[in-house]
Formats: sequence, structure tokens, C-alpha cells
Amino acid sequence: MNALFGTEEKQPAGPEPLFAATTEMEMYTDLFNKMASSCFQKCASKKHKDSDLALGEMSCTDRCVAKYLEAQEKIGVIIQKANEAQAAQQQNLADMQNSLAGR
Repeated sequence: MNALFGTEEKQPAGPEPLFAATTEMEMYTDLFNKMASSCFQKCASKKHKDSDLALGEMSCTDRCVAKYLEAQEKIGVIIQKANEAQAAQQQNLADMQNSLAGR
């Protein structure tokens, strides 16, 4: 109704919150599935068909999950730094283009 009177509310810049939440949930689901698959293949014994993990399998799984999450965190930091550097480079380029256009 605000649009009828010319007082349309501005949407926040950036990704739509629902899209961002959905994407984040998909990312965490993918991370969990890959981690579970990788750690299960490395740690679970295929010789016996027990429904519970043995003590050694549990400690292997704990270490595997910790290493997997640590690696993902390091990768995230590297990607974030690269994205920040790219954004700074794009800003510098835009600033140069604006200064040349102003001449």
C-alpha cells in the first residue's frame, strides 16, 4: 500500500535474507555429508557388523571431524582474505575510473 502513495520502503542492499539462510543451510548440510562420509570411510571397520562403534573407531572419528573442521576453517579464512583483496582491487579500479572520468 505504501507504493500507491509514493513512499515505497527501500529493501536492504545485499542478498535476500531467506536466500542467504537457505544457501547457508545447504552449505552446512553439504559440509556435514562430506565430513560424515569421509570420516566413516577412514574410521569405521568393515570387518564386523556391530551397530555401535568401537572405542578406537570413536576416537578416530573424533580426530577426523576435528581435523576436517579445522581445515574448513583455514580454507574459509583464506577465501575471505582473497575476497577482501578482490573487493579492494575492484574499489581501486572504480576509483581510478572515476578520477579519469572527472578530468
